[in-house]
Amino acid sequence: MSEASNYWASGNWKVSEGREDEFADRWTTLLNWTKEANDGFLFARLIRDLGNPGHYVSFASWNSMDAMKAWQDKPEFAEYFGACRALCEDMQGGGFALARAVDA
Repeated sequence: MSEASNYWASGNWKVSEGREDEFADRWTTLLNWTKEANDGFLFARLIRDLGNPGHYVSFASWNSMDAMKAWQDKPEFAEYFGACRALCEDMQGGGFALARAVDA
């Protein structure tokens, strides 16, 4: 992982039953737009709970807090994010800074 990966946007998603594949597709669309249209984006991951297939956690890594905030302030973010959120019973998200890292 890059030393520049110190800022993170993360979401804890509870997707409505039967909408999991559609959610994953919409999340991918959101992050493909993010990659193409936003400076400072490094990478993103969507992980799925093996014991609860409707539960996902997402992480997007940024090289600065300003870049992450600029991404969230764009009108397209609201559109793409809202499309993901519409498939969920609950969603908790936030912005984070790296506190500790352990690498292989």
